[in-house]
Amino acid sequence: MSNNQISKNTNAINQLTSLLRGYGSRSILHQQAIIQSLGIPTNDYISIDLLNESGPMTAGELAEKTGLSTGTITALIDRLEKIGYAQREKDPNDRRRVIIVPTYEDKEEIKKAYQPLDSAMRNLAHEYSEKELQLMNEFLSKAISVLDSQLQQK
Repeated sequence: MSNNQISKNTNAINQLTSLLRGYGSRSILHQQAIIQSLGIPTNDYISIDLLNESGPMTAGELAEKTGLSTGTITALIDRLEKIGYAQREKDPNDRRRVIIVPTYEDKEEIKKAYQPLDSAMRNLAHEYSEKELQLMNEFLSKAISVLDSQLQQK
């Protein structure tokens, strides 16, 4: 690779990382607006969003992912159950374990909160070819893994 190609590549990478930071900041602001509109604590919402993304897990696993203490997670799960956003269930693979299952996606207030962004993002995605979307999906999947790795190092 020539120096000119390296320079162009470096510029594109710099622009990409800058755009990702900007997207991340705006994503946080959007999440905060939704959380505020729903009137639930931030850690509760982040926890249920992680459950929704990753699937059912134990309270200990959720504590590890969020960095919250197991005592805090227990109280958090109690609150989420009370408002119908999660429920405790016996682990089908090990009846001695209890897993936390997200149940909030079917809530009308969640659908209503995310519908405008979902529609706008789907409209944006239609501007790209299937091959371009596959490349973006691959990149974002790997970017999430990088973030998860960075979070584990904190």
